[in-house]
Amino acid sequence: MITGIHAIFYTKHSKEMVDFLKDVLDLPYVDAGNGRLFFAAPPTELGVHETEEEDDPEHELWLICDDIAATMRQLEGKGIKTTPVADRGWGLVTTLELPGGDTLGLYEQKHLSPLT
Repeated sequence: MITGIHAIFYTKHSKEMVDFLKDVLDLPYVDAGNGRLFFAAPPTELGVHETEEEDDPEHELWLICDDIAATMRQLEGKGIKTTPVADRGWGLVTTLELPGGDTLGLYEQKHLSPLT
């Protein structure tokens, strides 16, 4: 049945985003042809949350880590800006500034995970 998930970042800064995935996050990749790189992602979990929005429901992508303080130090050492950590109850969260100014969530989970 389902063998994986293919996620796509749409950005006007694709070269910088590819460099971020390759050089900052150190994700393994293959050249899928014509220089288009596809990156391996760590194990994934999917959650479903209720929304009140009728139009254009949001979808989110979060990175998960085991130690948010250590991960932030590593990322900041590579020049990535982060926001102060917030405790949301279900996890410790920050955001990473992506090329072009978009952000990506990062969290150390406190909840049970199907990955462990």
